[in-house]
Amino acid sequence: MSIHWLVLALAITSSLVGQVLLKAGTGDGTGSFIAQLFRWQTIIGLGFYGGAAMLYIVALRKIPMSVALPCTAVSYIVIAIAGWWFFGEGLNPQKLVAIGLIGAGVIVLASA
Repeated sequence: MSIHWLVLALAITSSLVGQVLLKAGTGDGTGSFIAQLFRWQTIIGLGFYGGAAMLYIVALRKIPMSVALPCTAVSYIVIAIAGWWFFGEGLNPQKLVAIGLIGAGVIVLASA
């Protein structure tokens, strides 16, 4: 495995952490949008998103975009599970089938 694939995995992970922190930054959903922007979770989450973008740029130096971007779809799987685990969001049969299809697609694409 080349270093660029590891960097892509780190970009995806950083994006996932950023997404969870942004959701946590919403708090209970009350209060103003401006207040949400200045919560520590939101600020750190945005930092993780920026870091993910930088890592993604490095990965694109050697991994074709037609492969790299679809591989980021694995984040849909992990974020659905994280939403269920951390925030009590539902995982109904339809979502589970969609997660399975996304996973299969990523595996097929990454192995091509």
